[in-house]
Amino acid sequence: ALLYSNHHRCYPAGAACRLRMNAELKLINWLQDRQAEFMMSDAAAVDRTTAANPQDLPKQQANLAYWLSRKYKVGVEPLSALVAEAYESGQKAQLEPTLILAVMAVESGFNPFAQSPVGAQGLMQVMTKVHTEKYEGFGGKLAAFDPLSNLKVGVQVLKDCVVRAGSIEGGLRLYVGAVDNSPNSYLGRVLAEHNRLNKVAQGQKVPIADPSAGAGARVRPVGHVGQIDCERRRLSGHG
Repeated sequence: ALLYSNHHRCYPAGAACRLRMNAELKLINWLQDRQAEFMMSDAAAVDRTTAANPQDLPKQQANLAYWLSRKYKVGVEPLSALVAEAYESGQKAQLEPTLILAVMAVESGFNPFAQSPVGAQGLMQVMTKVHTEKYEGFGGKLAAFDPLSNLKVGVQVLKDCVVRAGSIEGGLRLYVGAVDNSPNSYLGRVLAEHNRLNKVAQGQKVPIADPSAGAGARVRPVGHVGQIDCERRRLSGHG
């Protein structure tokens, strides 16, 4: 006889029907269990998120987070976490947080997964292969793509370059391996953005678009070889 199932009713009822019903119930239970596991994984994801409420930040930091979010089209919550970390790491390294944020802006546009042709990676475009040991405390070199880990390592590298060069300008040149001093050069763009961010932090109205930006303003740095030289000097003990 043929079996016909309609809402778990079989005609005629028999062993085959019961087997089918049991199989369907097991499948439904399995799907429900999987859904529960999926929902638990989603709930845990928030603990891995790099984000913060801008309303919880001090006024200057909130000003920066909102302005950078508009300019670089990045969520204000992730930027709030980055701004807060820039202030904390900057205080430890004795670097202005607005300088750190300016480097991030020019280097990656706040893209934590950015990578240059020469291997500079993450927010601060750190040469991971040169600074692998700096990532050991963060679980290994793949942490180059973790925003906060990359920021902290990038600050270490920038601080080393500034100390060895003896000035902010010289340190930035070492950081990227560039000597061009034109307004659209790496150095010129970082210093200009640093100046704008200082004004933003103080509550001044600063246009999102840079009126002095020329055709070369979006050209990416091609070097970062300076990080190699800076690290060699640090390891050798030479200033």
